[in-house]
Amino acid sequence: NDSYSSMESGRRKGFNGVLSSLSLLCVILDIQLDGVLGATHVEIEQHLEMGRKLLAAGQLAEALSHYHYAVEGDSKNYLTYYKRAAVFLAMGKSKSALPDLTRAIQLKPDFLAARLQRGNILLKQGNTQDAREDFETVLHRSPDQEEARDQLMRANKLEELREEAHAAHHRGDYSTTITVLDRVVELSPWDPESRELRADCYIRLGDPRKAIHDLTPTTQLRNDNRAAFLKLSILHYSLGEHQESLGHVRECLKLDQDDKDCLSHYKQVKKLSKQLDSAEEHIEEARYQEAIVKYESVMRREPNVPYYTNKANERICFCLVKNKMTAKAIDLCSEAHQRDPRNINILRDRAEAFILNQDYEKAVEDYQEAREFDMENNEIREGLERAQKLLKLSRKRDYYKILGVNRSANKQEIIKAYRKLAQQWHPDNFREEAKKKEAEKRFIDIASAKEVLTDPEKRQKFDSGEDPLDPESQQGGGGGQGGQGRPFHFNPFESGGNYHFKFNH
Repeated sequence: NDSYSSMESGRRKGFNGVLSSLSLLCVILDIQLDGVLGATHVEIEQHLEMGRKLLAAGQLAEALSHYHYAVEGDSKNYLTYYKRAAVFLAMGKSKSALPDLTRAIQLKPDFLAARLQRGNILLKQGNTQDAREDFETVLHRSPDQEEARDQLMRANKLEELREEAHAAHHRGDYSTTITVLDRVVELSPWDPESRELRADCYIRLGDPRKAIHDLTPTTQLRNDNRAAFLKLSILHYSLGEHQESLGHVRECLKLDQDDKDCLSHYKQVKKLSKQLDSAEEHIEEARYQEAIVKYESVMRREPNVPYYTNKANERICFCLVKNKMTAKAIDLCSEAHQRDPRNINILRDRAEAFILNQDYEKAVEDYQEAREFDMENNEIREGLERAQKLLKLSRKRDYYKILGVNRSANKQEIIKAYRKLAQQWHPDNFREEAKKKEAEKRFIDIASAKEVLTDPEKRQKFDSGEDPLDPESQQGGGGGQGGQGRPFHFNPFESGGNYHFKFNH
């Protein structure tokens, strides 16, 4: 019994010791808790003050971070939520401001400023029902609140206009629908539905640009708006803007990588985009025939999108000119011009093909037509001046025609043509004086043509519309260099000169 009593006494002492330790721990924790709460209250005030100063200074992001700390420190203060909502609104983040205003109203139902602010946001979002409730609550408690009364009238007007717009759309009067929706969007700029309906009208009226302008903000105004991203991608694709199309469809797949419609469209755009980029790379590398093959593939892939067919024809026309395939270039450029008559690039390239074909009058006509469409384009202006010079020059002497070679002829072809004609028109081949004189003149022209066209610098000048052997076009040049502006300082066939020429075969 004595040992049992001794054990029981020990247990009691131990238990009392634990209780005593717990009590001490609670006191310590209580003291520490009071210290924390006290410090937090001071910190909250500091954050609020810093937030106010930063907001006044326009440093919104920094102000917002301080209001975040204040809300986390005291989740029961309705004013802190209201102030953070004000920062969100200043940053243009109305969707983020709305929950803060709602929380402030929950904490203080008679907080009329928050109700009025929330009603304004809801009205701009097109939520007339909830907006009306807020305005009516404000007016019930404060009948003289003018802003609430005006906004309530706007909410009612907005509902009327929306009904009018839907009725016009239903009967297929898209122009009237747009006119009414212009007023709707003015009252509720953050309402995605009104913008989507107006975009639909623009699409039906054949104005995809304006449809894009309306749909773009809806991707932010509506959560998980994959439909808008897909529609934007399709619209950009139809306009030939494949990079923009890719960007939008990728945004759709970021929201849901398994979205079937977006995935299917992405594959289509990606494949075409790759072909277009590859074709342009070939052009940059002067691999024009390979570029033609790529653009022909583009036309086969997208025969029903006019932009891609027109673009492919335009670029193939360009490549054919670069490859000096003159006849084919003129035919294809003419076909492309019929499809896209205001395209100055096609007119420019066909003009260059006409120049290669030595048809300078038609080249001038094409450049003049292109200039009518774009008076500010320097390339077109310079091309027109060059074509006019070449036309003027062709009415004097055309060295290509003299030798009977194309403008794309290489040096070997030029020398071959020169040798043949020089042998044919050598004055020693003629006995009659009149024929000898004509032969002398032709021989000088042939020699001049060979001199110009085998000298890269002189040939470039001639191709630019300037005769490098014409004294009129040379600075400081004068007459007396032979008859009719000819380049030679003497005539090798005058005063009994008996010149013999050898031709190496």
